Amino acid sequence: MAAEVATNGSEVLAAPVAVPAQAVFTGLKVQVTVPAGRAEEAVAFYKAAFAAEELSRSTHPKRKGDGEEAALLCAELKVGAATLLVCDQAGDDVPAVSKEGGAASGLVLRLETADVNAAAAQAVAAGAALQGEVTEDCCGLGATVVDPFGVTWALGSSTSAKKCA
Repeated sequence: MAAEVATNGSEVLAAPVAVPAQAVFTGLKVQVTVPAGRAEEAVAFYKAAFAAEELSRSTHPKRKGDGEEAALLCAELKVGAATLLVCDQAGDDVPAVSKEGGAASGLVLRLETADVNAAAAQAVAAGAALQGEVTEDCCGLGATVVDPFGVTWALGSSTSAKKCA
């Protein structure tokens, strides 16, 4: 690449291009988002159908399920050696699975990383669309991107001192 020449004849150097840090991923978890209010039913199904073991769960701070217990937000299940997150649709940011939707409807692949900002920037640079902003919640930093093929990816911090419980 040839350097530009200024009108006074001196060489003009281009500013260095900032290269984003490479994100290092520490895990991949499949997250199934079910229609609002059906997470408990889905967890019961996966336990019965696939002998899933419930590892942890988080609840909606304000929404109630059956009776006076807080409604289930997300449950982490172990199915064989794999981990499956079963989550209640809490908003419009992540679509719920649907028999009527496309093949990827409701399917969210969750990548865990120590640097959510770098991971989101890397995904966007590769052609993904950032949905909203990088945000922080009870589980740490998170961002949602949709890849060029329509698959939703949730990027989450794996080293946050905060843990979903």
